Amino acid sequence: MQTIEKNTEVKREDVKEFYSKAASTLQPSLCCPTNYQAEDVSHIPVDVLKISYGCGSPVSKASIKEGETVVDLGSGGGIDCFIAAKTTGKNGKIIGIDMTDEMLSQAEKSRIYVEKNLGYSNIEFRKGLLEDIPVDSNSVDVIISNCVINLSILKHKVFEEIYRILKNHGRLVISDIVSDSEVPEEMRSDKKLWGECISGAETQKNLIETAKTTGFYGISIGHDYTWKEVNGFKFSSITFRGWKFTKGKECVYKGQHAIYKGPFLNVSDDDGHIYPVGEPVEICTDTATKLTRPPYAGSFIIIDTSKNGDEIIECGPKCC
Repeated sequence: MQTIEKNTEVKREDVKEFYSKAASTLQPSLCCPTNYQAEDVSHIPVDVLKISYGCGSPVSKASIKEGETVVDLGSGGGIDCFIAAKTTGKNGKIIGIDMTDEMLSQAEKSRIYVEKNLGYSNIEFRKGLLEDIPVDSNSVDVIISNCVINLSILKHKVFEEIYRILKNHGRLVISDIVSDSEVPEEMRSDKKLWGECISGAETQKNLIETAKTTGFYGISIGHDYTWKEVNGFKFSSITFRGWKFTKGKECVYKGQHAIYKGPFLNVSDDDGHIYPVGEPVEICTDTATKLTRPPYAGSFIIIDTSKNGDEIIECGPKCC
């Protein structure tokens, strides 16, 4: 255990040094083909775009609603925070977390410009680690991250922290780099490759398993593009989604049934329940709540026979 912690500190300091330099000097090796829409960045200083080293656009895919609290892990120069601030509006709250003083300094300078353009103040930057996020438990609606989680050697701890600070029904939407197979130890020991989001990349399978073990539901993967090939290993950008769902103290069956609407012949949920298309399946109160909310909403019809006259609930994706 002591050896792991020692190695973790070495990796962390290497990454911190790497991105401290990247805050003031453009690093072409970190620049992925991420194109932001002009209307999304019209209120943001041009200098911020120069030090944006993400591999995707988690904000545009997170369906952020007005008034939500959003945390950006590894916020860097702040571009995703600034985009999210426009989406959440003045009643929302954006918290950017980064461990690098130079990046935080750049983000703070830009924050003043951005908030002046927006006409309101809803952005805050905090110094912190992914493995120990300085945010209260059960306080966040959405967590985004752009090509940062791969930089941590303790990814299971990162997911545990994400789960801790999310509210019940909160969601995680990240853009990150994955490898087509396990990265060998000699590459994981390469400081430069680690900083370039190569050495720390997990396989898609391992990333999903880590999230499932932590307790996330409704996990989905979207392949964005193949980034590069290094030493015969292919690295791709993906969009990863997961949801927090806290079960009640009791699992009660009171006459509720779920009918899967298709198009597959049947599906199995995270708890192993199987739903043949068109057939009512008895479910507990926890499952009924879960299936009427994103990301499942719209795929099921819930029938509640416990009330006077059958109540039929057919929620769409935006109803809850």
